[in-house]
Amino acid sequence: MPQAGVSQPASARHSLSLVPQGTEPSLAADTFKAAFRTHPAGVAVVTADPGGRPVAMTVSSLASVSTEPPLLVFSASVLSSSTPVLEDAETLVVHLLTDEQLWLAKLGADKGADRFADASAWQRLPTGEPLYPSAFAWIRGRVAHRLEAGNSILYVVHAIEASVPADADQAGDPHPLVYHDRTWHRLGPWSTI
Repeated sequence: MPQAGVSQPASARHSLSLVPQGTEPSLAADTFKAAFRTHPAGVAVVTADPGGRPVAMTVSSLASVSTEPPLLVFSASVLSSSTPVLEDAETLVVHLLTDEQLWLAKLGADKGADRFADASAWQRLPTGEPLYPSAFAWIRGRVAHRLEAGNSILYVVHAIEASVPADADQAGDPHPLVYHDRTWHRLGPWSTI
């Protein structure tokens, strides 16, 4: 068992590798990306701070996987400047966004941006994680597993706290923010078929 406060090499932190071991040829990366460009995905911003170096990143890979216990997953590219910090984080906050938080999604996706320069846009939870209070909803969780998955790390997170609008009257009429074909979109009553 690793000692508290002692950093492990990234390879030792991953409880399982999801990298295929066979010799079967892979689909070309460009073809794979083109296929997923046509698959819309919800947008979230993940924040963490394992000790004086807060990070925020926009993700479109967020999914719920279990309600008992409440688990969610997302992936982060190993090329992202935020991933090494996420590798050291025990807890994090997932911000669920509507079209009103497009600015936050763009901020988390902007390479090289100082995501915490505007001190009025964020605060810290009592437990220390960075929080953007303007998010429609947020979930604080403990990282349960980190899984090596090709050129990404898959994070399995146990949800332990959340702020969610109590009912539709308080929430107004939110329009979820979606990323599709390299463009931001909003969902609303007009998109129902």
